[in-house]
Amino acid sequence: MNWYISKVVYRIVCGNGNHTPQFDEQLRLIEAEDDLHAFQKARLLGEKEEDSFQNDKGKPVIWKFIDVQELFLLSELSDGTELYSQIKEEDSCENYIKGIHKRANTLLGKCLEKNTFIN
Repeated sequence: MNWYISKVVYRIVCGNGNHTPQFDEQLRLIEAEDDLHAFQKARLLGEKEEDSFQNDKGKPVIWKFIDVQELFLLSELSDGTELYSQIKEEDSCENYIKGIHKRANTLLGKCLEKNTFIN
């Protein structure tokens, strides 16, 4: 058996859908014997996890599965294995780097806070 990373994409529609289109891209770990089976499993997972519910304002929210956008075979599963990589181009190098540092500091703070409560 092999391990794959699949990117499944959902469209999120709130109310009548009169809003900026929203999509949720999820990376999922899939175990399968080959690419075809991994793709099929990812699709079934995406379809199974479609959802609809009422939000806190009483409006309907629909998560509609679009499809499997990407599939990557993992060469191994071990500490530090690269699971996914994406090259991005940004308008502002400085703003992009500042944003990363800000999110990293927020994440570190949450981790420290959690660890403090555990100990």
